[in-house]
Amino acid sequence: MSHAILAVAEPTRDGAEKGSDFAPLLRAVRARGLLERRTGWYAAGITANLLALAAVVTGIVLLGDTWWTLALALPLAVLWARTSFVGHDAGHAQITGDRRAARALGLLHGNLLLGMNEAWWNDKHVRHHANPNHIDKDPDVGVGALVWTQKQAAQREGFARWLTRNQARLFFPMLLLEGIALKVSGFQYLKRQPLRERALSAFLLTAHLGLYAALLFTVLSPGKAVVFALVHHALFGLHLGMAFAPNHKGMEMPDPDGERWDHLRRQVLTSRNVRGAALTDWLLGGLNYQIEHHLFPSMPRPHLRLAQPLVRAHCEAIGLPYTETGAVESYRQALTHMHEVGAPLR
Repeated sequence: MSHAILAVAEPTRDGAEKGSDFAPLLRAVRARGLLERRTGWYAAGITANLLALAAVVTGIVLLGDTWWTLALALPLAVLWARTSFVGHDAGHAQITGDRRAARALGLLHGNLLLGMNEAWWNDKHVRHHANPNHIDKDPDVGVGALVWTQKQAAQREGFARWLTRNQARLFFPMLLLEGIALKVSGFQYLKRQPLRERALSAFLLTAHLGLYAALLFTVLSPGKAVVFALVHHALFGLHLGMAFAPNHKGMEMPDPDGERWDHLRRQVLTSRNVRGAALTDWLLGGLNYQIEHHLFPSMPRPHLRLAQPLVRAHCEAIGLPYTETGAVESYRQALTHMHEVGAPLR
């Protein structure tokens, strides 16, 4: 994976300043062994996911040219999301600290299996982790199809202005396009990569498209193949969007001209956890523990739940707000923020 993400993980493991509010929490987490990697856990999960993907592909081949094959677009979308979570964790050095092994996992799960450029994703994601919800530094709250502040909204014109006025109600429908947008962004990023890295990334991205098209167009008629691909990517984008949307939207946004927050406040105040049990953990890939993940990016996914009581207690002890909601409430808060951003244009 990109070295940038791996670098982000290290300060939280070794760089807390002595005497800071974060230091005692880091010591408590280390003492519990929660920063130790769970290679066996990940190996079992990756193997299970790859076998499940193979089973779905086999099902597509066995069902053949029938509209019933379209039903397999849903499990394939869910498994693709699981695949993206593995790439995400590898990029954070959660699976292994070996850079080559981590990048190999990223290239396999991102470029080859998903057609999503892991270098693009990691470049974007490292900037987000370094300064979450910072309007000038976090690409996730930059101006795009959606905007996140009324200042951004005031600059919109034409169709973009109409889009911003209605962005809250259009948010989930727009997620249906995210699966395709991820592929497009990955190809666009190729020109920014070093030549050797670009060649390998481009080869794997092209191989993904070729294998995906070969599967669908040899099994299904052209019409059914196109419908399957569209439905599959729409469900994949919706699933990913629903996993990422609750994490920061509607949370605190640091003042670019104000006081710079320390690591603890920068990560806790801008993040929101989603309450839930094992199914929530599975569907959201552990991202429902967003506060813990941002404080300790290299912490293995199965340890995030174990770290939560320590983090919550520490925040309560120093009077720092710790936000956790149910899933529905998290979406309500995110959509309310989007609605308020567009309010001056209505």
